[in-house]
Amino acid sequence: MRGDAFTAAVDGGQISGWVVGDGPPVVLLHGGPGLSFGYLDELADEIGNGFKVAAFQQRGIAPSMLDGPYDVTTHLADIRTVLDALGWSTAYVIGHSWGGHLALHVATAMPDRLLGVLCLDPLGGVGDGGEDIFSAELSARLPAGVRALATELEERAMAGEGSESDALDGLRLVWPAYFADWDAAPPMPDYGMSVAAYADAHDSLVAQLPDLEASLPAIEVPLGIVMGEKSPMPTEESGRRTAERIPGAWVEVVADAGHFPWTERPGCVRAALDRLAAG
Repeated sequence: MRGDAFTAAVDGGQISGWVVGDGPPVVLLHGGPGLSFGYLDELADEIGNGFKVAAFQQRGIAPSMLDGPYDVTTHLADIRTVLDALGWSTAYVIGHSWGGHLALHVATAMPDRLLGVLCLDPLGGVGDGGEDIFSAELSARLPAGVRALATELEERAMAGEGSESDALDGLRLVWPAYFADWDAAPPMPDYGMSVAAYADAHDSLVAQLPDLEASLPAIEVPLGIVMGEKSPMPTEESGRRTAERIPGAWVEVVADAGHFPWTERPGCVRAALDRLAAG
């Protein structure tokens, strides 16, 4: 963990995170769902000076509370509580992957608390968000010898079955497929995982997709979407179709970048945040 630690009290426990820097406030939402938030340290480094950046562990994994519920509504309540605990009346919200999808919900549910929203290679807000294409593309990138095992482990995690170790083994098998160049993929971070949080949050986001799609045209806060050109997440379905529904929203496609665009093209997230702040 980097920066100064903070906690936000919620029913039954607490949400914990860190905050660092000075300037306009930014809250980072990690991907998953049900993954640990340590990789956001690198994203905070990408943002750099000129902003006050906070990140927190979503419920399900220490140092935050382990218990659910893990549905979208509860995650939104946790985000509002985090803003209150930090004393931030408004902030930019930057979400990656599942966190980018959650950021779309934030834009519809609490516009009064937002300076703007930046979604990084998110699951989209139209149709199935691009999930079917994403899953098929991710599988197609795998060597034939590991594809069946990776699919089995993913299906077990989706059902809320299997151990944390099984789920992480599955993620490790597919990890290089998230990047533009399989052979140049960095080592997978030392993730923790909550299978229950993963399965339950996924079920909730799927159930709420029709309502989210219907609410997109009412979003009034500045919103940008950054997609990796060579990510398995589909640019059209996850990015452009979502942005087309939101007044004034824009999409940037980062050349030769995968699902973690700041890793392969350093500076691209900071540039997008500067564009959002200037707008």
